[in-house]
Amino acid sequence: MRNVMAHRIHDVGTSIFSEMSALATRHGAVNLGQGFPDFAGPAFLKEAARAAISADLNQYAPSHGLPVLRSALARTYGPLYGRELDVDREITVTSGGTEAIMVSVLALVNPGDEVILLEPYYDSYPANVLAAGGVPRHVRLREPDWTLNPDELRAAITPRTRVIMLNTPHNPTGKVFSRAELELVAQLAREHDLVVISDEVYERLVFPPAEHVPLCTLPGMWERTVTILSAGKTFSVTGWKVGYAVASAALTEALRRVHQFCTFATATPLQAAVAAGLEAGEGYLAEFRAFYTARRDELVTALSDVGFRVRPPQGTYFVMADYRGLGGEGDLEFCRRLIREVGVAAIPPSAFFHDGHQTGHVRFCFAKQPQTLAAAAERLRKLTRA
Repeated sequence: MRNVMAHRIHDVGTSIFSEMSALATRHGAVNLGQGFPDFAGPAFLKEAARAAISADLNQYAPSHGLPVLRSALARTYGPLYGRELDVDREITVTSGGTEAIMVSVLALVNPGDEVILLEPYYDSYPANVLAAGGVPRHVRLREPDWTLNPDELRAAITPRTRVIMLNTPHNPTGKVFSRAELELVAQLAREHDLVVISDEVYERLVFPPAEHVPLCTLPGMWERTVTILSAGKTFSVTGWKVGYAVASAALTEALRRVHQFCTFATATPLQAAVAAGLEAGEGYLAEFRAFYTARRDELVTALSDVGFRVRPPQGTYFVMADYRGLGGEGDLEFCRRLIREVGVAAIPPSAFFHDGHQTGHVRFCFAKQPQTLAAAAERLRKLTRA
């Protein structure tokens, strides 16, 4: 039988998360690799979901989202973006941020168009670009601060460039892009008539003094930015898969033409619950940030104590830790050894570079209960006894 796989996805392999999680399960390791909380979401959010199910909100929602959720999103993000959002023409509810990214790429990228990816990147980005028939162009963030080099970004733009994909706060590095870096992206987007798909799913998880600046608020960027957001990250319910894309009416029309034939609509009772969650406002968010600040500090301390070199992340729930004082092998082999011999799982960031670039770092997730991080810290002490 002939090869059944389409040529455009030939180079799309199995996610590194699948391999590391399977290996962690096999060895009974504490899994600080895959980025999901191991604790319950807010009680008020779960109660809102139960109430919605009991009220029989169990049929298809409108394709672009329940009106009550789009209205809550407009009230939440309109003031942050300095504009009144049109709930009917500028907000689309999707099945997670990942679907919003895929829909955006399919809606905006033609076969042969070039898409600039800043690496290390979230691993769905190149897969999405290839699925659309696009051509990834890579610009590497520079260590140790993961800075964006202006000359390298300019040099990557060609007449075929269509889209820049941005992620701030940034997974896997924990970086929050500075205003100066965002102004550079905005300037080049305006000069070359580009669209930016801005993945901002961790926008509520930023640690002072870092500050998140939504790209769409910069001059001239509302009409050329798709902003991706996620209830799963904000409310620690990643399995609900409720995300949203906020964009101008023209961009939103393009996204919706794809979304209607992708998932069509996202789970109705969960949309209603997220609307209730958004109304909780700053009271919930203050507790959310305080919880994650404590978990970040616990993990940074545990890693530093056993010989990792760690820069505390500015945002997200990930830490990039330099392991070169603990081993000279590549990051994949180090992660495998960490699971087998120490009993802690991490993710090798070489999976987030198109050429498997080695940074000498591994990525840990601190979206975990205190007892999970304490168990990981105890196991990590084996590294000092090796």
